[in-house]
Amino acid sequence: MTTAALKTHGLNKNFGGLKVTQDVKFELPVGARHALIGPNGAGKTTFINLLTGLLSADSGTIELDGRPITDLPAHQRVKRGLARTFQINTLFPDLTPLEAVTLAACERHGTSRQWFPALANRKELIEEAYALLAELGIGDQAHRLTRHLAYGHQRVLEIALALATRPHVLLLDEPAAGVPAHESGILYEVISALPKEIAVLFIEHDMDLVFRFASHITVLVSGRVLREGPPAEIAEDPEVRAVYLGTAAHG
Repeated sequence: MTTAALKTHGLNKNFGGLKVTQDVKFELPVGARHALIGPNGAGKTTFINLLTGLLSADSGTIELDGRPITDLPAHQRVKRGLARTFQINTLFPDLTPLEAVTLAACERHGTSRQWFPALANRKELIEEAYALLAELGIGDQAHRLTRHLAYGHQRVLEIALALATRPHVLLLDEPAAGVPAHESGILYEVISALPKEIAVLFIEHDMDLVFRFASHITVLVSGRVLREGPPAEIAEDPEVRAVYLGTAAHG
């Protein structure tokens, strides 16, 4: 049996009397392109925060590549191969994409504090950063200040920063949020083309994007897994339609 890239069992999180994550059992296969959907307040971002260690679970377990990470702090989970992006960009506006991704690569090597004075000695990491930007289709933006990039390119840069940590699992919290409609499909083409050894779990409200790019879908409602399965099954499930998809569901 192949070890899952990421797995949870019996995951629970309460905020006072509010149960936001309830007994969540979840499995992300290696190389998956998996969507996490649900109505507002379903607990999707809380679940991602539990996976990354920004929140501590009240009970349950989390495994990354078959190894427990439930009690690890967030930075240790990154070192184990778990990376994420956020709904709101947290970029370096006065750095170029090449500088920012090189800095992220330096962080992976534990040399980020010496990055500026030792830039000339980081040629291999600069080349790695440029190759990553080119692979994601924004190599021609490498030397522009990040604050001057189109918003869609900023979201791609955010993915590049996550990939510079060389993750096995990439978590994307609404990667197309705020991206113009004509650019969101391009962004998801970039996500779909990521190396197959990287498993991707993404939160997305645009059902057209979900059904175009997800190989598997989990529906979360009130902190519980309502359904999971391939897009065709989710689109036709009457309970999913009733609580969330409505007329947006299609095959």
